Amino acid sequence: MESLEKIQQYVTELFAKLNFEKQPLMLYEPFQYTMSLGGKRLRPLLVMLTADMFSADLKDAENAAIAVELAHNFTLLHDDIMDASPLRRGKPTVYQKFGTDKAILSGDVMYAKAYEYLLKCDTEKIPALVKTLTSVLVQVCEGQAYDMDFEQRNDVTRREYITMISLKTAVLLAASLKTGAIIANADAQSMNALSEFGLYLGIAFQLQDDILDCWSDLNEFGKVIGSDIVDNKKTILFLSAVEKANDEDAKELITWYLEKTTDFQKKKQRVIELFEKYNVKEDVEQMIGQYTIKALEALDKITVEEERKENLRTLAKQLINRKK
Repeated sequence: MESLEKIQQYVTELFAKLNFEKQPLMLYEPFQYTMSLGGKRLRPLLVMLTADMFSADLKDAENAAIAVELAHNFTLLHDDIMDASPLRRGKPTVYQKFGTDKAILSGDVMYAKAYEYLLKCDTEKIPALVKTLTSVLVQVCEGQAYDMDFEQRNDVTRREYITMISLKTAVLLAASLKTGAIIANADAQSMNALSEFGLYLGIAFQLQDDILDCWSDLNEFGKVIGSDIVDNKKTILFLSAVEKANDEDAKELITWYLEKTTDFQKKKQRVIELFEKYNVKEDVEQMIGQYTIKALEALDKITVEEERKENLRTLAKQLINRKK
């Protein structure tokens, strides 16, 4: 079994070796730009950690790990267009740098390339791998649809929000773990436990992201602070604040999310003041703790020696305590 640090380095080096520069340039330049931005490489790391946990050769998991990361970045290219996001990982988003048409097209080819890499895997495992990735990409699109729908609604519940982030974020973490397990011929019980672990961890991960959007440093976070507020995203912070606020403050919060304004700084400042007034950050941190506990309990169900689970335990704690 390899250390977490060694596998992280393995993943970093794997993607550093990839080169997607080819013709036509208008298609592949945005593609290469996206992949060169780096990021946490969390999803391919989960593929590798799971494969290693079940004693598979890391080389056998390389193509599946690349496929998962390409699929993830495909969703980001299109999400950034829909959300009008100016920054991704501290750099201009693809549609801002290259234009919307090129960003859409490059996202499309990333989607296709993800399957191209899956088809390089062990022939016997390809059906299960393709089924897993296809299913999760459908769910991610469903999650994005809910997210867009919520921007137009004023009756979104906390339960609906958790469902949305489960689809948009958490299921891809779960699928990454399952992908590594398929590569390593893991047993069905462990696959189910890993999916459960990934789902709960993914929910906690997104809730932490919601907090970081309001209370973090741009240089660390890599995205514009308060973008969820500007975009009228009904995050768990907003929903919790409306639920706890008195009638006057709840009405003000809803009004800020309904009115079109160009004074975004004033909007962000006032909304965050209301969030802090009702201690919603602390409430969400408590939720994160609860989902993290559930994730670690799921990890206990995996049928390998306890020490072989340590990398995933350590990573889970790092993700929840991250600043970016």
